[in-house]
Amino acid sequence: MSHYASIWGNAVSIGENRPESYGKNITLRYPVYSHFAGDALRITYDNYCGTEAVTITRTTIRIGGQFLPVTFQGDTAVTIPAGEAAESDELACDIQAQHTFDVSFYLGDFTQMRSCVYACGPFSNKALYATGDQTENPEISIEDSRPTHYFYFLSNVSVRTADENRTIVCYGDSITAQDWPDDLMARCRREGYDHTAIIRRATSGSRILRQYSCLTYQSYGLMGSKRFHHEVPTDGADTVIIQQGINDIIHPVGTDVNPFRPMSDLPTVQQLTNGLKKYIEQARSYGYKVYVGTLLPIEGWRTYAPFREDLKNAYNDWIRTTDLIDGCIDFDLAIRDPHNPKAFAKGCDSGDHLHPSKEGYVRMAEAVPEGILII
Repeated sequence: MSHYASIWGNAVSIGENRPESYGKNITLRYPVYSHFAGDALRITYDNYCGTEAVTITRTTIRIGGQFLPVTFQGDTAVTIPAGEAAESDELACDIQAQHTFDVSFYLGDFTQMRSCVYACGPFSNKALYATGDQTENPEISIEDSRPTHYFYFLSNVSVRTADENRTIVCYGDSITAQDWPDDLMARCRREGYDHTAIIRRATSGSRILRQYSCLTYQSYGLMGSKRFHHEVPTDGADTVIIQQGINDIIHPVGTDVNPFRPMSDLPTVQQLTNGLKKYIEQARSYGYKVYVGTLLPIEGWRTYAPFREDLKNAYNDWIRTTDLIDGCIDFDLAIRDPHNPKAFAKGCDSGDHLHPSKEGYVRMAEAVPEGILII
C-alpha cells in the first residue's frame, strides 16, 4: 500500500513591499530533499498572500539528470488567483530515498512577488534565482544567478510512498524558519529514523494573536488564526510541533517609541495560552499528535524587560504542565545558561539574544524526544 506524504514544505507569508516587488523573465530553482523513496510526486504553488493572480509559465523536476515537465490539468503553465493554490498533476518518476532533486519554475511575464517566506538551514541553503528560462539548464551560470533564502509560491512537495512513511510539521516563527527543523531532518537521517520526514511551516515575525496591517511591518506575517488552518494540514502528517509566542511578548513597546507597536498589543498569559489552545483544538481535528516547544531565553534582546521575562516564564510553565498536549519539548532548558536561565548558554546565542546560533539550533533538534520520531 502507498500514500502521499510531504517531504518538503514551507509557509507562505507576505513579501516585503518594495518598488521592485514584481519579477519578469526569471527562474527560481529550489533543491528538494526527499527522505523517502517514491514512484510519483506532486507539488503545490500557493498564492495565499497575493493580491493579484500570478502565472507560473513552466515547471520542471530534475531527477537523475533528466528534466521532467510538471503539468497542471494537462497544461505546462498555471495561473493562480489571489488567495488560492494550485496542485500539480501527479508526475510518475523514480524518487530515491535520501536524495535531492531540483524544482525549477519560470516566470515569463510580470509577476507579483508577494507570496513568499524566508527559510534557512542545512537543507534550505542552495536555492537560487536566475535570469531567463533556465528550467532545463543543468548548470546555471553564477553570472546569471544569485543565491536566495526566499521561497516564492512553492509551498509543498509530496511523494507517493510506502504507508509507513509519515511527516512531522514544525510550525512557528523566525526561530522555526531557521535551522532547527532542517537539523532535526539531518538527525533523522543520521540516526536511522527512515520513516519520518520533517517539514517547516514558519514565517518570520509572526505572532499567535496579532498581525500588522501597516506597510512598514506587513511582511512580519499573518496571525495564527489566518495561518494554522492553512499551513498545518499536510499530506501524510500525523504530528505537529508548535514553537511560537515570543513575538507576541517582545513586539509591543508603546506608541511613543513606535506608532505601530502599542502596549495594548501585549497579551496576558491567559490570552496567549488561549491562542495556543486554539492551535491544539485545530490540530486534534486533523487527528494529529501535538507537541509544544518552550520559548527560548531573551535576556539582552533590545526590548528585554523583567515583565516580559515573567510573561515568557508563565507561558513556558503552562506548556510544561498542561495535559492538553502529547508532550512538551523543552527547548528553553536545552539551550539556556544553567547559571543564568534568562540567557543563552555559551555558544548558543546568534548574537542578537533572541535567535540561537548554529550550535543552539542543533541543540534544539537534539532536544526532540526520540519517541516523537519513531512511528
